[in-house]
Amino acid sequence: MTPAPKVRVLVVEDELIIASDIATRLTRLGYEVAGQADRAADAVRLAGDLRPDLVLMDIRLQGNGDGVTAADEIRRRFRLPVVYLTAHADEATLQRAKVTEPFGYVLKPFEERELRTVIEMARYKHDAERRLADSERRYATTLASIGDAVVATDDVGRVTFLNPVAERLTGWPLTEAAGRPLTEVFRIVNEHTRLAVENPVEKVLATGTVVGLANSTVLLARGGREYPIDDCAAPIHDDTGRTTGVVLVFRDVTDERRREEELRQALKMEAVGRLAGGIAHDFNNLLTVINGYASLIRDGIGPDSPWRGATEQVEAAGHRAADLTSQLLAFCRKKLVQPRVINLNQVVSDGLKLLHRLIPADYALDFELCPHPTTVFADPGQIEQVIVNLVLNARDAMPGGGTIRLITSHQEGTCNTGPHPTGKYVTLSVVDTGVGMDAATIARVWEPFFTTKEVGKGTGLGLATVYGIVKQIGGHVAVVSRPGAGATFTIYLPLTSASPAVAEPPRPSDIPGGTETILLVDDDQAVRNLSALVLRSTGYTVLEACNGVEAAELATRYTGPIHLLVTDLVMPQMSGPTLATIIHSQVPGIRLLLMTGYIDVPLTRSHAGGELDILLKPFTPSILAARVREVLDRPVGDPAAAVPPRPSPLLPS
Repeated sequence: MTPAPKVRVLVVEDELIIASDIATRLTRLGYEVAGQADRAADAVRLAGDLRPDLVLMDIRLQGNGDGVTAADEIRRRFRLPVVYLTAHADEATLQRAKVTEPFGYVLKPFEERELRTVIEMARYKHDAERRLADSERRYATTLASIGDAVVATDDVGRVTFLNPVAERLTGWPLTEAAGRPLTEVFRIVNEHTRLAVENPVEKVLATGTVVGLANSTVLLARGGREYPIDDCAAPIHDDTGRTTGVVLVFRDVTDERRREEELRQALKMEAVGRLAGGIAHDFNNLLTVINGYASLIRDGIGPDSPWRGATEQVEAAGHRAADLTSQLLAFCRKKLVQPRVINLNQVVSDGLKLLHRLIPADYALDFELCPHPTTVFADPGQIEQVIVNLVLNARDAMPGGGTIRLITSHQEGTCNTGPHPTGKYVTLSVVDTGVGMDAATIARVWEPFFTTKEVGKGTGLGLATVYGIVKQIGGHVAVVSRPGAGATFTIYLPLTSASPAVAEPPRPSDIPGGTETILLVDDDQAVRNLSALVLRSTGYTVLEACNGVEAAELATRYTGPIHLLVTDLVMPQMSGPTLATIIHSQVPGIRLLLMTGYIDVPLTRSHAGGELDILLKPFTPSILAARVREVLDRPVGDPAAAVPPRPSPLLPS
C-alpha cells in the first residue's frame, strides 16, 4: 500500500533558533517542512509558490507587516489554513487576528503533543470547510443551471438566495433582493381578478408543510412584465426539525400554456373537420342527384322552353353549393387532390392577372419572391386557391384601401408555429395594412363559418379552406396581428429538391358512349339511379348493387363479361378498394372507376390490375359518361375488354 503523503507545513518565524526548533519538532512528529520565512512578504510569496497544507504563523514579525497581515492575505488569495504562534499579544492585535479566521493558536512555549493536536484540529477543520465549500459550489451550480426559478428565505420570510432564472423573472438581482421581504420581490396576483394571492412562504412558515401556488397565478416582475407561473414552496428544516427558512420553486408556464392551447385548438379543429367531412359527404351525394337531374332536364326541354331559365338557376345554385362542400372538404383534408412538384414562385407569378382583377384600383399589390428554388409537392389548383383566399381576406381587412404584400422565402429548422417537424420550408406570407385582429379573433380565425364580416358578406370558409389545404399538404399555418396594425398570414410548405412536373395536356371534350357491361355500386340509391340512367342512355349494359357484398355476389352469378366496375369509395360493410380487389379476383382484366367526394380510406395507385381512376362527386352526366369512356379506352388488362364504342346522346330522343 502506498503510504499517505506527509503534511507539508510552512513555518513563519522571525527568530532563527525558535524557527529551527519548530522545524525539528515538526519533522519528529512526521510532518514535512515545506519552507521557512521570517517576514510577512516572504511568507505570502512562499505560500503562493509552495502551496503548503498548513502555515504556522508567528503573530509578531520583523519588517513591514506582521503575521496578521500575512495571514489575511494568504487566506484571501490561497485559501490555506493558518495557525498562529504567539507568546504574548496585545488585545488589539488579537482582535485583528480573529478577523483572519485562524484555524488555531499555539502558545509559546509549547509541547510537541500540543503542537500535533492543534495542527490536526486545523487540518480537520480546513478539510471540513473545504468539503462544505465544494458542496455549496455544487449546490449553487445546480441551482444556477436548472430551468426553474428558485428563491430561498430565512425563517421570517426575508430573501436569502435567488438563482439566475429567479433574478430574470422577478427582475431583482440577488445583491438588491437579499434581506428584503419576499412579498417585495415576489409579487403575485390572480390572473383574472388581479387581487393579491396569498404568499406561499408565509403559509409554509406557519404550517411547516409543502404548499402549492394557487391556480391562475401571475408574477408581477420588476419593470412591469408579467409571467404566468406555477409550482410550490417547501420548508427548510435544521437538525432539530425547526423550520429555518423556505425554498420557493416556480416556473414560467407561458410556453406550456401555448402548447396546451395549440393542442386544444388542434383537437377542436379535428372534431370540426370530422363533422364537416361527414356533412360534405352527404351533401355531395345530394348535389350529384340535384345537379345531375337538373342537367338532364335542361338538355331535354330545349333552349326555347319557358322552364329553361328556372332549370339553369337550379344548376347554378347546385354548383355554388358544390363549391361550398369543396371548401369544407379542403378544410377537413378529405378532398381528393392531385399533387405534383411545382414552383411556388411560378404559381404566385401566374396568378398575378387574376389577383389584380380581384383587387380594386385603390389597393397596391406587391411581390417579394425568393431568389432560391421554391419547389414544393402540392396540387397547383389548391395552392392557387390558398393564395386567392388569403389575398381576398387581406382585401376585406382594408375597406379603405391599402397595400397587400406577397412574400416567398426559405426557412430552415422548426417552423415557428409550434412544435412542428424540423426541416426546410418554403413560406408564403400575405401581409396587409388593415384593421388587424385581437387575440380572441386570432384564436378562431381558422374555424369554418367563423367570420367578422356582416351577414351576407362571407361564408367564413376562406381561411378554413386555407388551413385544410396546407395541413393536407403537410405544412403549417400561422398568423400575427394586432388591432390597428394589420395582419401577416404565413403558410409553411416542406421544400423539395425535385424538379417541377410538366402539366398534362387537356382531355378531349367529345363524350362517346359504348356497349360494354358496367357493374355499378353505390349505397345511395338516388345517386345509383341517376348514374344507371345516364350509362344506360349512352348504350351500356348496367348491373346495379347497393353495397360491396351484393356486388360480389352479382359478379359471381353473372355469366357474361363485366368490363368496368364503377363503385363508390366509402360504403358501409365494404369499401370500394376492397370490393375492387375481390371483383378483380373474380373477373380478371376488369377496369375500375371510383366515385367519391370524400377521401377517408387509404388509396394505392393500383387496384383491379390497372391504374386508379377517380370520379369526384358531385359530377354531371356528361362528366360521368366521359370518365367511363376514358377508363374503358385505356389499353391495359384483358384485350377482350376493348369493345368498339358507339356514340350516343345522354337521353334517348
